[in-house]
Amino acid sequence: MKILLVGGGSGGHFYPLIATAEALRATAPTADLYYIGPNKFDAEALTALGIKFVYCPAGKTRRYASFLNVLDFFKNIAGLFVAIIKLYVLYPDVVFSKGGFTSVPVVFAARLLLIPIVVHESDSVPGRASKLTAPLAERIAIAYPDVATHFPSDKTALVGIPIRTAIKQVTADPFTALNIPRDKPLIFITGGSLGAERLNAVMIGALQELLPHYRIFHQVGETHVANTTTLVKELLPDSPLLNDYYIVGSFPPATMALLFDAASLIITRAGSTTLFEIALHHKPAIVIPIPESVSHDQRTNAYAYSRSGAAVVIEEHNLTNHVITQEIDRILTDRDRYQGMVEATKAFAYEDAAEKIAGILVEIGKKHGS
Repeated sequence: MKILLVGGGSGGHFYPLIATAEALRATAPTADLYYIGPNKFDAEALTALGIKFVYCPAGKTRRYASFLNVLDFFKNIAGLFVAIIKLYVLYPDVVFSKGGFTSVPVVFAARLLLIPIVVHESDSVPGRASKLTAPLAERIAIAYPDVATHFPSDKTALVGIPIRTAIKQVTADPFTALNIPRDKPLIFITGGSLGAERLNAVMIGALQELLPHYRIFHQVGETHVANTTTLVKELLPDSPLLNDYYIVGSFPPATMALLFDAASLIITRAGSTTLFEIALHHKPAIVIPIPESVSHDQRTNAYAYSRSGAAVVIEEHNLTNHVITQEIDRILTDRDRYQGMVEATKAFAYEDAAEKIAGILVEIGKKHGS
């Protein structure tokens, strides 16, 4: 059996494919797995699972006027022709699309070649790629109940988001593994692998109020480590409170899982994959979505998630040192509210999303190959 994975442009599209591939290796160990796109995104992750890379150009359509949109239009046309040729030669039994601009030419090519397609939509409102490709799919998997109304009910299933095995792991004593004392509640702040400048700046400004009561583990993004470290040392020169502040650029998935387990509260952007990872570890969150002018999906994801009661949303234009400090204190000092948020995360804790999607892919692949 040959299974082709497509989707990229961000980790939110790529890593659920990796999680699905992990499940496929367990359920169909002899299957040949392929990832198609303009680049490998994370070559190490592909190699670890024996996933073969297939090159196919793809262009991004921006929401604002740009000459790059013209260039990428022709790149997408080229991508369609390349995808037709590559898929004709490879002829997989099923294509699994995770969305993103990379997926569109590949899914159209698969449709032309009568190769069955499965699409997964991570967001609470369907992205443009999903709107284009879902009508061509044999099955559609979704993460939020809200989005079901956008797709045909007879081929749509609510499964959650596939989460990598390393992220799902739970450790009995994560503080020892992280070498962090457990004398104060730990707050984990993450703006993703690239960081979030506005979030970083506000959290640094709030350190003097927060550190006497909490330990803070701050992922700032690789390009922001040096500057953030300098700013913090200037803000708290020779202060013993610096021992309660941990700053990193990025870390492996296993460390992320440890931090999810150890943290009493998580402050994050609103990428769907991150929200569902937090839910699996049953931790309350403060969610600060990327402004809507930059990302239309993060704001809707944040509010769809928070309606369950699992998180509080703060819009970036409302984010100040005082607001974030006040909200942290409100959550961590109110035992009933905190426990209610913990219980609410269970509505989004889909542990078997990858296994469900892998099962669908194997089922369809067998039918197509017979």
